Amino acid sequence: MLGRQKTGSTLCPSCGGLVGVNDESCYHCGRRRPGLWGLSRYLRGGSLESLFVPGIWWTCGALFLATLAADPEGIGMGGLLGMVSPSMESLFRFGASGAVPVFGYGRWWTLLSAGWLHGGIVHILFNMMAVRDLGFAVAHVYGPARAVILYVAAGACGFLASTLAGAFLPFLPGFLRGASFTIGASASVFGLVGALLHYSRRGGSSQLRAAAQRWILIGALFGFMVPGIDNWAHLGGLVAGYLVSAWLDPLMPERGDHLVGAAVCLVLSVAAIVTSVAAGLPRG
Repeated sequence: MLGRQKTGSTLCPSCGGLVGVNDESCYHCGRRRPGLWGLSRYLRGGSLESLFVPGIWWTCGALFLATLAADPEGIGMGGLLGMVSPSMESLFRFGASGAVPVFGYGRWWTLLSAGWLHGGIVHILFNMMAVRDLGFAVAHVYGPARAVILYVAAGACGFLASTLAGAFLPFLPGFLRGASFTIGASASVFGLVGALLHYSRRGGSSQLRAAAQRWILIGALFGFMVPGIDNWAHLGGLVAGYLVSAWLDPLMPERGDHLVGAAVCLVLSVAAIVTSVAAGLPRG
């Protein structure tokens, strides 16, 4: 039956211990409000953990279709990487980031929106496969709320690094150059890699460490050989994922404030996309 549970017992989302719905704190681990105001059966970590990857898939997929529908005449079909690609105008309208949008037009919020956009069918497929391979592991190790924080923060930091490099380091060679325009989930994907790398060092998992190092090596080789790869976004996302993971401490149980932080990250991401669409294309 739907509705908020007002009496009885439930399981603490952090430690799994039995607690009262209205308890102020968990007797086992000390978590504040372990009953989550009677909503714990809907917000329990296991349920949200299974939604992390599909949530990213559906959001990125819906926005990809929206960018195509916004300018159907501008859809590109040239080459493998350009197959079924939204127009530059459409991507700009929905929140592409980079030196031009941020410094040229003051669209600083695009640091949060660009990671949900993609430039072609191959682009989104590769990134969503990477999210599948990494996302379930990160959500299981860190918990769903901290996984969301890691994903969004790494994406924003990756695009910040790329935007700054594009604006202030234009003399660098092609594969090290920042971006004038940039989009894609790969900055967040490398944030997940950084999180797993930190967890492997913190928890002593040689298997996870080897997997994270393989991802880093493949990403470096791919970025060096394939034109147009935003290596600054990858590097910024990787470093941010590692540092945010250290701050969140994966060996500690997930807390209620992590759930609040995840909600804030998602609200800010939605607000960034809505703001971009509402601002529209620049005049003139």
